[in-house]
Amino acid sequence: MLSDRININRFKESFVREEFIFALDMILSLAASGIVILGFELVLPDLFQYFSVLVYFLAALSASFLLFLLFRTFKIIIRHFGARDMIPFAYCSGIKGLLVFAALALIDGYHNWLLFVGVLDFLLTFFLLVGIRVLMIMVYSAISQRQSRQNKLQKVLIYGTSNKSVAIIKRLQASTHYNIIGFLERSDRKAKMLLDQHPVFNFDSDKDLENIISEYNVDSILFARDTDARNESDGLIEYCLKKKIKTLIVPDVDEVTADQSLFRPRPVKVEDLLGRQEIMISLDEIKAYFNNRVVMVTGAAGSIGSELVRQLAGFGVKKLVLFDNAETPMHNLRLELEDKFKSLDFVPVIGDVRQPARLDFAFRKFHPQVVFHAAAYKHVPLMEENPCEAVLVNVFGTRNVADKCMEYGVEKMVMISTDKAVNPTNVMGCTKRIAEIYVQSLGLSTNGNSAENQSEQPAPDKKPVTQFVTTRFGNVLGSNGSVIPRFRQQIAKGGPVTVTHKDITRFFMTIPEACRLVMEAATMSTGNQIFVFDMGEPVKIDQLARRMVSLAGFTPDKDIKITYTGLRPGEKLYEEVLANEENTVPSFHERIRIAKVRNYSYGYARATVEQLEDLARKVDILPMIAIMKEIVPEYHKAD
Repeated sequence: MLSDRININRFKESFVREEFIFALDMILSLAASGIVILGFELVLPDLFQYFSVLVYFLAALSASFLLFLLFRTFKIIIRHFGARDMIPFAYCSGIKGLLVFAALALIDGYHNWLLFVGVLDFLLTFFLLVGIRVLMIMVYSAISQRQSRQNKLQKVLIYGTSNKSVAIIKRLQASTHYNIIGFLERSDRKAKMLLDQHPVFNFDSDKDLENIISEYNVDSILFARDTDARNESDGLIEYCLKKKIKTLIVPDVDEVTADQSLFRPRPVKVEDLLGRQEIMISLDEIKAYFNNRVVMVTGAAGSIGSELVRQLAGFGVKKLVLFDNAETPMHNLRLELEDKFKSLDFVPVIGDVRQPARLDFAFRKFHPQVVFHAAAYKHVPLMEENPCEAVLVNVFGTRNVADKCMEYGVEKMVMISTDKAVNPTNVMGCTKRIAEIYVQSLGLSTNGNSAENQSEQPAPDKKPVTQFVTTRFGNVLGSNGSVIPRFRQQIAKGGPVTVTHKDITRFFMTIPEACRLVMEAATMSTGNQIFVFDMGEPVKIDQLARRMVSLAGFTPDKDIKITYTGLRPGEKLYEEVLANEENTVPSFHERIRIAKVRNYSYGYARATVEQLEDLARKVDILPMIAIMKEIVPEYHKAD
């Protein structure tokens, strides 16, 4: 670590000072003469008398001193030393050799071997004087290159002193991108500590941070855990955003696929700050349940569907059937699976849930044992403008999938619903509620738990083996067309960032977390239940937009403007609180509750769905909306 902090300017000032160079040259010159004498003594003992050696050294000392001053060799800048700079050293070494030869000849008389002494002294002196400069250039170059590399590396402080924080040091110690300065911990301790040979810097205020960051020229703060980033979202991260200091985070396990042995820290995203404490699930039980089963996912190329596919791919399923009508997203998902899960047996099926014959083909050919139904139209404003399509996909399409599950003896069907099905104020939410009603009534009709007003019309004449599970949750972070990708696109274009209303709030959950909970509910459910996920605290969309602008390195309303466009058709200002004690009951998991809903008879539900389908195909909107309000009396349009 000390070598990393070598100051190259101090090296230049002290290591190449003229006085130092002059003294070094004198030492080298005398060393060359000493080596010559020592060499002759080893080959021809007693050749030199004591007085001759003394004269030799005095001559070498005097000649070197005068010649170096005369030719000013110590003024030559070593780091720019070149071939032309060797000439003065050749003169100095040659004249010194002649003077040494003359002094010895004057004392002992001329001998042939004295000429050999003079030549050797010249060559050895020249070699040492030039060689030391070449060596110093090499050392200087190495230190300069190292310093340059260090300057190019991001100087990083790792937040916290947890085991995961320490592990990052070992993962990044050979990094070509990061220079780890030490650890940063929120504490009022003054005593300095070392952890894994790296200093621990304590801070308790913005002033402490400013002193640490300025002293060590810190470029980035790296968070080892997303919980640390969330806890510091209004503290350290807010400070870093103001001071334009990068904030990094180690990717979560969901972002690192099984075939990736390395991870790379990435910038902190708003999703990291909106997350909640990780919900623990029975991963072993989930894997055991899906192991060696044929699983089908409708809407497999969508945000939720594709994440379900990714997670199922690691659970040892026998076969994955991917059903979706979106060609390009399906193609991209296929390439991803082929690249990351080379041993996975999967088959993409292009098809539409509105086409019973195409669904029948997939069920008949592959006989899925578990079906995740994620295919749906979900964008509220679009469905307000196209209500018939919402009915055909969300209601009729769900009925088709559920009926095929019953027809082919599927063990379990898991329907992905939405928080907007609770007291719906828009067409999309109402169609999802009707889909829930149909699926639940179908499931109840097969096990004798039908509602009291159940019609005498029977369920499809097939084996009543399918368990129907419905899962409700709110917005998922980063899903296709959702607010976060939209804001990112607007920020990339320089703004403005459009928010519908200054006070609008929404519940958010990450896609991987939502999918894990879906599979947990699918594994643990006994069927015919609507599960509601704990969505945490609501988030103000205005604050979300401003935080995203800051994380992108801009100042809200200065660099990028925030504008308010007004609520769109069907939008609520506040979403319903889903999992409270008034509308849910506890389940097998403290963060998953069971919705208390009214039961409908299967005959009534099916007849209503058939009516809705007929009206939707005729594009007869007003009577269709009237029937939707009849089956879902709590449905009312938003103001």
